Amino acid sequence: MRFVGSVLVRNEDVFVERAIRNVASFCDEIHAVDHHSEDGTAEILHGLADEFDHVHVVRSKDAGVSHLVLEPYAGTNTWVLGVDGDELYDPSALERLRTDLEAGAHADVFRLKGHVLNCDELRDGSACGYMAPPSRPVTKLFNMAAVTSWKGCPERLHAGSASFRDGYDWESMRYLSESTSWDSDPLRLLHVCFLQRSSHSGLDPAGGRPSAWETGAFRRGIFGLPARLRFRRSFMDPRVKEYRREGRNWKREWYGRGERVTVDHSPFFAA
Repeated sequence: MRFVGSVLVRNEDVFVERAIRNVASFCDEIHAVDHHSEDGTAEILHGLADEFDHVHVVRSKDAGVSHLVLEPYAGTNTWVLGVDGDELYDPSALERLRTDLEAGAHADVFRLKGHVLNCDELRDGSACGYMAPPSRPVTKLFNMAAVTSWKGCPERLHAGSASFRDGYDWESMRYLSESTSWDSDPLRLLHVCFLQRSSHSGLDPAGGRPSAWETGAFRRGIFGLPARLRFRRSFMDPRVKEYRREGRNWKREWYGRGERVTVDHSPFFAA
């Protein structure tokens, strides 16, 4: 069994090193794509590649490259973890998860989801924000043994055309939030989506930057137009159209749901 990390980042130099370090022990290979960052992200990625033999970095304007490197893992006994530059996993918890997965846990599902704290403040050893659920957890852990092929993704692990083995489909998913607490969840994630993620304030105003979907910057390769059209379908949701028309921050409203909570953030900054 192998564990592969997939990183796609653009202007993320504040947290990206921590994000990758936190999954470095969990992953046997990490494929990182720098989507033409203009801050210090590229230098950080290449520094990590020099330090870790299993971190591989490419720079491309085509975000689809991030999935092309994953296509050979389809049909193999591999778990792929998608990591964004604002996603900090608990490295000690991931060690427990790897042991469980190696023992055969969760082999019956295609996707595994964990608790997420959508963080809007870091202070005095604590992280404050909004727990998911009730908003959609953004954790991305995929069982590649569930598919025989998976192609055509505009960026890694998003949509595309997957051919499933018997017993699996897109809805073969398990939410660890249903059987664990935040403290016991081995896939728990500190999602610093509301904090400034680039040292260059002009590239990333704090408060939740527009997504690549909204800006259309996620893909500029040969298949750029079809990819943009596919992603625009997600934004035909009436709620999203209303947010955009009124100039509202859909990320704040979608991820900032429920009661605001405070947790100890030290496990996420220990590696």
